[in-house]
Amino acid sequence: MLILTCPSCGVTGEETEFHAGGEAHIKRFGPGSDDDQFHSYLFAKENPKGVHFERWRHNNGCGKWFHAARDTMTLEVFGTYPAQTLEPPKQIRDKITAKHPGWKWREFS
Repeated sequence: MLILTCPSCGVTGEETEFHAGGEAHIKRFGPGSDDDQFHSYLFAKENPKGVHFERWRHNNGCGKWFHAARDTMTLEVFGTYPAQTLEPPKQIRDKITAKHPGWKWREFS
């Protein structure tokens, strides 16, 4: 079971306290986007065996969205950070690199 900490209110709890919201750091296209952009948004998702960045919502608490970095094989959580953050914080990337040298996820490494 995942143990996550909400960066907004600081509450640590099991994954049942939260709700998964899919992949993090995806550019979401709105009205006026072309077919290729909309197709990429809907269908071009990462599904790695290893480090992954996800959106989560603290639905049984403050209700805020946040991002989490975790390993899909071991369920190890490397850290959480606010959803408004445009890229994973350096300390989380460094923690991942220490455990998985040479990792890469989308444009982040």
